[in-house]
Amino acid sequence: MCHQCQRNDKGRVVRCDKCNTKRFCIPCITNWYPKMSEDEIAESCPVCRGNCNCKSCLRMEGVIAELKAGPKFTKAEKVQHSKHLLRALLPYIQSLHERQMKDDNCRTSIVDFHRSCPNCKYDLCLMCCWEIRDGHLQGGGEEVIVEYPNKGLDYLHGKVNGSKPQKVYGSKPQKVFDSKPQKVFDSKPQKGSRRSASMRDFKVDSTPETDSKFDTTPGTDSKVGSNPEKDSKGREKPISDWKANENGSILCPSIELGGCGNVLELRCTFDENWVAELLRKAEEIAKAHNLEDAPESSERVCTCYNPLGEIDMTNSELIKAASREDSTDNYLYNPAAKDIRHGDLKHFQWHWAKGEPVIVSNVLENALGLSWDPMVMWRACRQISNTKHRLYLDVKAIDCLDWCEGEVNIHQFFKGYTDGRFDKESWPQILKLKDWPPSNLFEERLPRHNVEFLGCLPFKEYTHPCAGALNIATKLPKKSLKPDMGPKTYIAYGVAQELGRADSVTKLHCDMSDAVNVLTHTTDVKLKPEHLAKIEKLKQQHKAQDQMEFFSCSQFSDENSHENSSAIPVKNEQCGGKPDDGDGVGVVPQDSQICDSMLNDPIPVQRAISEEASEAIADLGKSRESGEPSNIPENEFESADGGAVWDIFRRQDISKLQDYLKKHFREFRHIHCCPVQQVIHPIHDQVFYLSSEHKAKLKQEYGIEPWTFIQKLGEAVFVPAGCPHQVRNLKSCIKAALDFVSPENVSQCVRLTEEFRLLPPNHRAKEDKLEVKKMILYAVSQAVKDISE
Repeated sequence: MCHQCQRNDKGRVVRCDKCNTKRFCIPCITNWYPKMSEDEIAESCPVCRGNCNCKSCLRMEGVIAELKAGPKFTKAEKVQHSKHLLRALLPYIQSLHERQMKDDNCRTSIVDFHRSCPNCKYDLCLMCCWEIRDGHLQGGGEEVIVEYPNKGLDYLHGKVNGSKPQKVYGSKPQKVFDSKPQKVFDSKPQKGSRRSASMRDFKVDSTPETDSKFDTTPGTDSKVGSNPEKDSKGREKPISDWKANENGSILCPSIELGGCGNVLELRCTFDENWVAELLRKAEEIAKAHNLEDAPESSERVCTCYNPLGEIDMTNSELIKAASREDSTDNYLYNPAAKDIRHGDLKHFQWHWAKGEPVIVSNVLENALGLSWDPMVMWRACRQISNTKHRLYLDVKAIDCLDWCEGEVNIHQFFKGYTDGRFDKESWPQILKLKDWPPSNLFEERLPRHNVEFLGCLPFKEYTHPCAGALNIATKLPKKSLKPDMGPKTYIAYGVAQELGRADSVTKLHCDMSDAVNVLTHTTDVKLKPEHLAKIEKLKQQHKAQDQMEFFSCSQFSDENSHENSSAIPVKNEQCGGKPDDGDGVGVVPQDSQICDSMLNDPIPVQRAISEEASEAIADLGKSRESGEPSNIPENEFESADGGAVWDIFRRQDISKLQDYLKKHFREFRHIHCCPVQQVIHPIHDQVFYLSSEHKAKLKQEYGIEPWTFIQKLGEAVFVPAGCPHQVRNLKSCIKAALDFVSPENVSQCVRLTEEFRLLPPNHRAKEDKLEVKKMILYAVSQAVKDISE
């Protein structure tokens, strides 16, 4: 009987000569182990190799427990790593202690000293207390509401001359993907209402109309926060005149603001003087071991350079990722997993301390070879026999065309992952799963894949989520509330061509912690000639729509952002656009003569790409197929193992990157393909993806460019905290990722904590979920203990 399918009616089987008990039939070998030959099965079957993907082995707890153990360190290695931690973290604990000796309002984490109400338990961090006393409270603030009206499927594909879009009433409508990719649900148009999206998660509560692929449920309008004096919960918003009493005491806010009006008392999270005593011990150890004067790893000579201090072009462990002039960081460290030796940790740290990404090739060779095929993952996760887990079969997916969320059967999603899906216009329907399985349940639902992923990761001193000696996140006490660091999977469709709309992308963002991302599976979905022809035709419609909307009179106003806007909002029809019943709002300068002159001009004045920018694009060598810069060879986009294009920006370029996005933000689209209307924070909003054209303009206007490279199957990409980055899939991809906190990048984690604190209270990036300052305290405490012993 076949071990895989538990049947004996499928013909010939191959017996394992190693265990002499397991047999596998030829159909199962072909379907489930396509990369293994019959001879390899006979020599050592999947069970003996530890990568059997039958249902029982995928859930065998004994095997999982054996594989789950993390790296073991000798006492000398523990001391060495603890010294590295203490050297890096000592300045932060000194600063923390100094600031504390010198809230629910900002929603940042409470570290040690804070003020708390004894009556209602309202907490206020010391930073907010200082700002209240200084009269310029920054945390909290007003909620910001951004509306993205739904104008229907025709609008998504550039058909701007159709009938006026209509809306339907609904309460939290969800997109429904049918089992047949090209089937479209028809619904009768109904009376509509304007909907709005919160900056927290950009979910849009609007539903499309006729010939759209949505299912709607009658309900009531749920517009958010229309009254500027109230937030989404009907409470008064925090105001800047919240002041301290003359004696320095601070009152708990009023009931309307979530408090009770009593005096806040000074409290501390740890025992009295615990932080001060910890600092004293840490400073004594640092002095005794000369840690303060010890050279940092970044001062070591890197083997990527020749004796003259120049990049060694013959070094096989380097990959060119940028073409910056007068720059020494155009090449990235790219070792192969099998070549990493014990001493290479220092080499990794040299690049890591400089804020450079690191790419490690062929990491899956370090694992047992468990298949990441989507059908194997689906089988491992499904729980058909248990009705309690029936919902495992329905997952939430996001359509990359309009960035709306809906439910799809997991089997049908994976079928589209392999074969492709298209909407009624023959445009690729690019879907991405949202948090499947949920990262907090990844280990429970995919236990074998969890240990397979952890086993393949290089530099486990940093990456192991439980035993990583240099992973500060592991230092939190076992019973403490821990942030969600993964592992998690990113599963999405993708095509090699840059579509412009509906590209399978992770939009520009900045992670609060370090991350490692492994490409575990790809499937190449080839577009047929008839699809390519239709796509090209639709892209021309998209371009015409962009020209009309992006370069209309609204662009003659000052570039508007949350920080600065001198323009006045008006309905689009004032600028000659199609009336929209108040759903669309454009911006015109207060001098209306400019708008009038444009209306009288039969050819709209366009703020198109300058001649210099066009030359820059030409110089970058855009490919007709991929549209990506020429530092990536053309054949890389069609290679069998290439899966995703990464763009990672340097930290020192963030200011210029933000300036570019504030200047050009209206040239981007987001939910329902509507132009971006407002910028709160150019990076943390996560609404931008810079196409090859925008990257060329960015370099021409501001002289900066990202590291750009193609992640291949089995490659692990290490992304330092604080580096803005974006990703576009060239194929359908499954990636597994894990967050960690390294001592080298703690400063970036702290910086991002402060940035998030200043965002509006309903912003998606608002909450400080990392609690990095608390991690620092516990990490220093553990380091002091290890060195002292």
